[in-house]
Amino acid sequence: MDNMKNYRLHEERKMNDSLPSPSRKMNALDSGLKYNSRKEDMNGVEEGVEFLPTMNAKKVEKRGPKRWVVVTAGLIVFVLLSLIVGLLVWHLKYRRAPVQKVYNGHLVVTNFDFIDAYENSSSPEFYMLSKKVKQTIEEIYQTNPHIGPYHKETVITAFSEGSVIAYYWSEFVVPAYKAEALDNAMADKQSLIQTVTYRSRNPILKIDSVVAFPADPSIIESSRDNSCNFALHAKEGELTSFTTQGFPNSPYPNNAHCTWVLRADANSIISLTFKTFDVEQCSDKSDFVKVYNSLSPMEPHALVKLCGRYPPSYNLTFLSSQNVMLVTLVTNAEGRNPGFKAEFFQLPKTKICGGTLQGESGTFTTPYYPAHYPPNMDCVWDIEVPSTKNVKVRFNLFYVLELGIPMNSCTKDYVEISNTKYCGERPQFVVASNNNKIRVRFHSDQSYTDTGFSAEFLSYDSSDPCPGKFTCNTGRCINKEMRCDGWADCTDASDERSCNCTKDQFRCNNGWCKPRFWLCDAVDDCGDNSDELQCKCPDKSFKCSKGKCILETQKCDGQDDCGDGSDEGDCGKGKSVPCEDYTYKCRNSLCVSKTNPECDGEKDCTDNSDEENCNCGTRSYSKKSRIVGGLNSEVGEWPWQVSLHVEGHGHVCGASLISNKWLLSAAHCFQDEPRIRYSDSSLWTAFLGLHDQNDPDNEKVQKRRIKRIISNTMFNDYTYDYDIAVLELQDPVEFTNTVGPICLPDATHDFPAGKAIWVTGWGATSEGGAGAKILQKAEIRVINQTMCNTLLDNQMTPRMMCVGVLTGGIDACQGDSGGPLVSVESNNRMFLAGVVSWGDGCARRNKPGAYTRVSVLRDWIKQNTGI
Repeated sequence: MDNMKNYRLHEERKMNDSLPSPSRKMNALDSGLKYNSRKEDMNGVEEGVEFLPTMNAKKVEKRGPKRWVVVTAGLIVFVLLSLIVGLLVWHLKYRRAPVQKVYNGHLVVTNFDFIDAYENSSSPEFYMLSKKVKQTIEEIYQTNPHIGPYHKETVITAFSEGSVIAYYWSEFVVPAYKAEALDNAMADKQSLIQTVTYRSRNPILKIDSVVAFPADPSIIESSRDNSCNFALHAKEGELTSFTTQGFPNSPYPNNAHCTWVLRADANSIISLTFKTFDVEQCSDKSDFVKVYNSLSPMEPHALVKLCGRYPPSYNLTFLSSQNVMLVTLVTNAEGRNPGFKAEFFQLPKTKICGGTLQGESGTFTTPYYPAHYPPNMDCVWDIEVPSTKNVKVRFNLFYVLELGIPMNSCTKDYVEISNTKYCGERPQFVVASNNNKIRVRFHSDQSYTDTGFSAEFLSYDSSDPCPGKFTCNTGRCINKEMRCDGWADCTDASDERSCNCTKDQFRCNNGWCKPRFWLCDAVDDCGDNSDELQCKCPDKSFKCSKGKCILETQKCDGQDDCGDGSDEGDCGKGKSVPCEDYTYKCRNSLCVSKTNPECDGEKDCTDNSDEENCNCGTRSYSKKSRIVGGLNSEVGEWPWQVSLHVEGHGHVCGASLISNKWLLSAAHCFQDEPRIRYSDSSLWTAFLGLHDQNDPDNEKVQKRRIKRIISNTMFNDYTYDYDIAVLELQDPVEFTNTVGPICLPDATHDFPAGKAIWVTGWGATSEGGAGAKILQKAEIRVINQTMCNTLLDNQMTPRMMCVGVLTGGIDACQGDSGGPLVSVESNNRMFLAGVVSWGDGCARRNKPGAYTRVSVLRDWIKQNTGI
């Protein structure tokens, strides 16, 4: 029947299509197919065969489908493509590898009291409480849709007092696009504590606060590895020491995350001091130590981050604000340093910070000064002097610095006086009041701390704040002769304002008066360079060191157009040039034009001789350092410094170590006197690595007898010309962190006027005074030779260099003779510029010191020592 039905349908359509139509007249032959109009016998139709509508002329026209079919098909394709693209984006963005997030935190349990058993993570008491705390934390997370679905694990790491503080870390695995929402939810402390208060199904614990901060995921592995985790408790009245693994005989482990949990008794705080500290030099990925005011390594509670090497004299004492502290060591795969030795003890927690100070004068400091002040401090001092006086506060030392916080911001740690905040690292300054009272407030936040301040308060007569002296606008008092002398002795330079210049001075464009002999000395003494502007050469010209002007095109052309070589000295990488007095001669007898090429880290000589014998002039400890008070040097800061002792007289002169068996000193130290033959080498003993004259037997000190003394035969004991000598040791020394040689400059080495330079020694700290016990240091500067001859009555010779501070107050003195004058050159390498020789008194105003110029006598040194 189905076949019959199909047959009729086709026949009907065939008949309809064969009828003429005004809109379409088509001959059956147009289809290109044969057409038979004869009526077919139904019985002749093969069973199971279906007649397809190919005989319909309309159907066989060669045209495209209708427009709506095309549009529909296009939409379907577009939807399919969009779906595929969306799936790809979803897969790539949202189904990519999830992000691991770790948070460190703590919460306070108020209805439990701390017991000793909670210190031991293996005790049953620790286990039971940690289980309850963990359950509470998990309940908090589950109620928050941004936290709960991604929580993987929480571990309780420690407990401390207060009532009980629980420390923990939590790990999450979260899709990347959900990570920010997770961070925001974990940072919402108010929401977390409300969850605890109103939604917790664990009523056993009462929680006061919940705090969490993002952490390094590596903390998970370190927490599970107990091989480098330690727990220590301070003992009443005793020091407790600890070190890195293997210290000092072997380096600490690589790829490690070590922790030391430090505890003290209730109502105590911890004082931690690093006695020795030597880890990998600081860099972005270097090993480091961090100390936390917490038992969880949360950045907002970090007290300090340390790396590199520190001398023992550096202030590395830190205090907590509670009875716990955490020390962590994180190492990479490369460090091979010995690590640290530390000690800690407990102190009673200070109950009073600040107070009322009365009287004519007095002193006060930050808590526990000179140790780093604790975090979370607020101290207020109300200072009152007699009612007839005014009061001022002088900060003699001020270190309230936190990295990244500018001095004009003071948003973290600060001192506040009269609504003005002070922070940073400041020189001595004074804050005065216009009455007899003043309030000083000190604030430290919960993170990084510093040394603090040492201050004094003084009463003064408002009509004469500095009797017999000049009063700076800051309130500081200075001697009247310092007024209008060309040097800013007041920190705000108020002593150099509104000055009338004398006939021996000139006026800078900025109004300052400066000594006339400072004109055209190649040093910007005015601060606006106006003292040098009138000395400028015409445009397109170059000014030589001695003032001669040459064409700019003559600079670096290989010819000494200046006559002093200064036009060929700063031409970048050295190039071979004809040898002159000012050019550096390589071992192959070729010369290069570069100024001071030796040991600067660049190969300038074709035979590389400028970079040979450069195991000198370096210091084991970081050059940037801070000592609380004075100009004491650090242990090992000047490893070439030598103390020369005469039997029965102690320290007499200084010297510099220039090799493992030779010293360089001043010839005048070995001039015989009626009672002592100082030229007799058997009287002398050299102490190398010495820091404190009262501690010559220190294990770091090496003692050597003197084998022979060779003084320059041209030495003149009247003019002190050629004041140089070399000393041979009976036995060579061993180079260590505190004993090492200084680099000798080439004969062509230039130490230009204005260059900062250092002098060291145990000499007298004042003219006619006693010698220092701790090695002293002072930064001074090279002074133009012509100017120096004006100041020192033409006593300077070419073998001498003039160095000092013309304001006075800083200088070498008796007992420093023979000691080193060193300059920091390329790659922080230090060179011996001079030898302490003579001076007109000590530290007098406009009376710089005279030093033997080592570069001029370089050939003599080599002839006598082979160095």
